[in-house]
Amino acid sequence: MFHIIAPSQYRRTPWKNGGGLTEEIAAHPEGAALDGFDWRISIAAVDRDGPFSRFPGVDRTITMIEGAGIRLSGPDRDVVLDTLFEPYVFDGGDAVDCTLVRGAVSDFNAMFRRGRAWGRVTVVRRSAIVDAADFRLAFAAVGAHECAIDGSAPIRLEPRHTLVVARNGEAPDGPLVIRPLDAAAVALAVRIECR
Repeated sequence: MFHIIAPSQYRRTPWKNGGGLTEEIAAHPEGAALDGFDWRISIAAVDRDGPFSRFPGVDRTITMIEGAGIRLSGPDRDVVLDTLFEPYVFDGGDAVDCTLVRGAVSDFNAMFRRGRAWGRVTVVRRSAIVDAADFRLAFAAVGAHECAIDGSAPIRLEPRHTLVVARNGEAPDGPLVIRPLDAAAVALAVRIECR
């Protein structure tokens, strides 16, 4: 079972700490509150310095998709993320302050509640195969992509659109193949298993 989500369908909500806005692409269970999701995928626009929202018990991966970079600092970290499409994993419950390097950035957020979901973000610059899982997402960060599920006819994924594939009952699922349609295209693939 699959569907495509257009950017106009992303749900715009305030950050948990009120410091900015995020576009929720998908969450499970669908429509879950910030303290009740098993997993959540979103895009955050960061236009000023300040603290990240804290999500205790959540493993978090952020991937910068626009901008010059951010510095994340806290008791156990001081790291500069200044390369686009380079996933960074951290504990969502940590106190993390963000400082912009040079202007606003946008980042792709994947959050997985420990004990209820596990996930991984992979950057796709060439063809990629995403093995079967409870959920698989392909986000066309730059350019258009072609996706095929279990040998089906290719599906065109337009820029900034997201394909969501959910496991179809007990039937075995085949691989999800993601192919960029030009040399500059980049997608982010997320593979999620629920417990």
